[in-house]
Amino acid sequence: MIRITLIGSGNVAQHLIKAFTKSESVEIVQVFSRKKEKLSAVIDFDKIVDDFQDLIEADLYIIAVTDNAIAEVSKQLPFNNQLVVHTSGTASIETLEEKNRKGVFYPLQTFSKNKDVDFSVIPICLEAENTFDFHVLETVAKSISNAVFPINSEQRKALHVAAVFVNNFTNHLYQIGEEICEENKVPFEILKPLILETADKINTLSPVDAQTGPAKRNDTNTIDAHLDYLQDANQKNIYKILTQSIQNNGKEL
Repeated sequence: MIRITLIGSGNVAQHLIKAFTKSESVEIVQVFSRKKEKLSAVIDFDKIVDDFQDLIEADLYIIAVTDNAIAEVSKQLPFNNQLVVHTSGTASIETLEEKNRKGVFYPLQTFSKNKDVDFSVIPICLEAENTFDFHVLETVAKSISNAVFPINSEQRKALHVAAVFVNNFTNHLYQIGEEICEENKVPFEILKPLILETADKINTLSPVDAQTGPAKRNDTNTIDAHLDYLQDANQKNIYKILTQSIQNNGKEL
């Protein structure tokens, strides 16, 4: 049984607590949070501490805080030569304090406070400074996920940028679509089957082969009509940029 201490109380920390609690291979011995009440709904209150000096010995310490707080938190840990990892998609392994053994435990998924996730399908990207520590992280990761990958810091940066495109930017486009629907009293629900089908296509097709629409067809009449229709300058600009990007791809139907 691998003993784990989690440091943090945000979305990632809370989802990890829920996942580890269900695992028979690991045990959460403590969770650190400045505000204990934030975690009282997901773990026994007596396991929550708010003082770094109260941390007890564990096999693995997972720092799940914002990127700009990782370095400071790792400096405050009151021990040496323990395995300490962060969960960031962009921060280097070198962000962690040198006094401890360093690693990365990065679950590549979007986490929302009130939306449960199936951790068994979430890719977990691992990095460690030595083989022994990597095997520890691998054992922990495989206790909650069936998709575990060795990914170094440079590769992780690339993954995170790609994730912003396919997740955050895509979701913002959903928001714009919803706004256009609401302005014209059209139910956004009508678009949901299209959204799901588009996402499902990439299980069998590459994104290049799955691309459709007026930009792909070079349907200038439709493109011009859409641009004339859009009155919001931001929406019009986004439409132009994405249309040009698709056309620059150089593919034809």
